[in-house]
Amino acid sequence: MPTALIVLAAGQGTRMKSDTPKVLHELAGIPLFAHALAAGQALTPERTVLVVGPGAERVTDAAIAIDPDIHIAVQADRMGTAHAVAQAQGALAGFSGDAVVLYGDTPFIRPESLAAMQGARAAGNAVVVLGFEAADPGRYGRLVMQGAELLRIVEFKDASDEERAITLCNSGVICADAETLFDLIGAVSNDNASGEYYLTDIVGLARARGLRAAAVTCPEAETLGVNSRADLAAAEAQFQARARADALEAGVTLTAPETVFFSADTALGRDVTVEPNVVFGPGVTVETGAHIRAFSHLEGAHVGGGAVVGPFARLRPGAELSGDAKVGNFVEIKNASIGPGAKVNHLTYIGDADIGEAANIGAGTVTCNYNGVEKFRTQIGANAFIGSDTMLVAPVRIGAGAITGSGSVITRDVPDGALAVARAEQVVKPGVAARLFEMYKKAKRTRRGGT
Repeated sequence: MPTALIVLAAGQGTRMKSDTPKVLHELAGIPLFAHALAAGQALTPERTVLVVGPGAERVTDAAIAIDPDIHIAVQADRMGTAHAVAQAQGALAGFSGDAVVLYGDTPFIRPESLAAMQGARAAGNAVVVLGFEAADPGRYGRLVMQGAELLRIVEFKDASDEERAITLCNSGVICADAETLFDLIGAVSNDNASGEYYLTDIVGLARARGLRAAAVTCPEAETLGVNSRADLAAAEAQFQARARADALEAGVTLTAPETVFFSADTALGRDVTVEPNVVFGPGVTVETGAHIRAFSHLEGAHVGGGAVVGPFARLRPGAELSGDAKVGNFVEIKNASIGPGAKVNHLTYIGDADIGEAANIGAGTVTCNYNGVEKFRTQIGANAFIGSDTMLVAPVRIGAGAITGSGSVITRDVPDGALAVARAEQVVKPGVAARLFEMYKKAKRTRRGGT
């Protein structure tokens, strides 16, 4: 059955106390709503609709950056969840199949739960709801069941004492035939304690028409919603705990798991070792057998098999480390490729550069890549040796097997196998140091009023 996604992201998020829309707050390095989109993509939807609030241009821009084909619908007036879903009807004109309703602030719904809901739809249920057994049902909507059939969903404000005693609760996620969904929404009333159009009312309406409804259950942790900064911190902790467990299960060594932080798309191969206090930003892949030492930060980078990074290293977007490359302490790599077995071990900045196989980059080397207007690349050949404290003023090429003398400022290409030295000649003046020290001491005494 073809599938469409409807992701609700129009909430104001006032409890976040932020100028940033709630669904743009990041969890595991990506916006909250992107987690719902990612879960839904497992269903290979034909169409995806994101329902946003008025003035949500930033949310729209972020969504289009993730999925250029996404449809945007605007809920101009916030009149409840049924009203929000109704705004997607135009974007789904001509679509025939199931519609799955997700929430931009509920990031942990698993593809497996959505697949189970589709299975329940295929079994002849017109409406399928994702529910969970709540340890503390609180103010959640309750699922009123009769055997395996879902009779209705009752919002807490409208529930009787008997209904409030029910612990099977509503996550808000719904799967239904799209045409049926919008038809049922058209019949929803706002005659309730909140004066809103509840999406949950479609269950009772469906049954009144002789249609079947069912509930699929998932763990309560999967339904965690983010409404405040505290919720966001709890969600981050939940994500990180799961990511660490998954990494360990996949054959990654984490010497202090609780200090390592992952992004949603972090990919680590088997036998990777990660030392304490390492942060993986978005877009990082680490191949088998690599070693990430303590206090390193990686983002938008690829680390080849057997490579060593850190400690105290920073890999920025575009950093490409080949197998067995070494990047050491207080080294920053940006938009640069480091060849197989090349070494950049100390106190160095390599930006917009290509480092050849087995090249050695001395401590304090800087690729001077930016003139204030444009950036230029530095090319360093295989087996080249760059002396400590070399400034490489791009665009410049250092040939294979070439050497630069320590302290040089290299502004012109160096041929293969050549030595380049670019520094002032050293001058030695015997006895001058003692006279200078005496002069300095006398000047100090004079400033202090002494003799």
